[in-house]
Amino acid sequence: MLEIRKCRSPLHGRRHAGGVGTVPTLRAILGGLTPSIDWWYRSVQFSKWQALGNSYLVVEQPDAGLLTPQRVQRLCSISTGIGSDGVLEITARADTSAVVTIWNPDGSTAEMSGNGVRIAARWLASETGASEVTIETAGRRIAARMLDALDVDTDVGAVTVEQPEMLDGIELTVVSVGNPHAVIRLDDPTRDDLLRLGPLVENHSRFPGRTNVQLVGVDGRHDLTVLVWERGAGETTSSGSSSVAAAAVAVERGWCDSPVTVHLPGGDLLVRVAAGRASLTGPAECVARGTTTLP
Repeated sequence: MLEIRKCRSPLHGRRHAGGVGTVPTLRAILGGLTPSIDWWYRSVQFSKWQALGNSYLVVEQPDAGLLTPQRVQRLCSISTGIGSDGVLEITARADTSAVVTIWNPDGSTAEMSGNGVRIAARWLASETGASEVTIETAGRRIAARMLDALDVDTDVGAVTVEQPEMLDGIELTVVSVGNPHAVIRLDDPTRDDLLRLGPLVENHSRFPGRTNVQLVGVDGRHDLTVLVWERGAGETTSSGSSSVAAAAVAVERGWCDSPVTVHLPGGDLLVRVAAGRASLTGPAECVARGTTTLP
């Protein structure tokens, strides 16, 4: 059983992944959801959010109980659940702070997600009415500020950029934004490049816990084009932490100057890098709220 209702678009007419001034249709949100699943029995309230086409379900632990990899896989699948790129499990909150577990659609967890943190921050702001909130993940504690009805500015914190290295003939730079990244510069990165290099690097023995992969094209002193292969999710239209990783490498290696606008298939994010720290600005919006059931 699933009941769902749309969220009101925060800025009518503003472009986002669903189109100009639109909210995705029920069919687009649900995908191929099977209407009768008798073995689900726990009623769960959720909200579905998107950040430049990268979508997450937000659930609170008291409501959902302890999520498991199997439950997350079902929720994220368009065939057996709601359909999303991951789940943000709110495991604790007090006033304007919340602790979040970030789940990938394959049931693994992530230390950090730039888009996920922005979504969690916007969710908490909508719950509390606060314009400034703090989100704590396994990777770090992040302060977030609501700039308007859509955009959120987050203080991502320390970013570690390692020296370039060769990996099976591929030059890349390893970065930590609380989670692992491998940044590869190409003259004109294509989707074919991403589908070839993404899974190869993600699952390479160099990265025992796997890694996120970014293919980066330099467009100017303040502009990058980035294609993202996300650990545990694959090709994705947008990634906040990947944008930070790419911008940090570009500034460190002299390809760009801060601030850097990162152009992704889903839209643009703004990254500021200084003294080994970064901030990230971009949109996050609710597209639906509803109730479903879990086994």
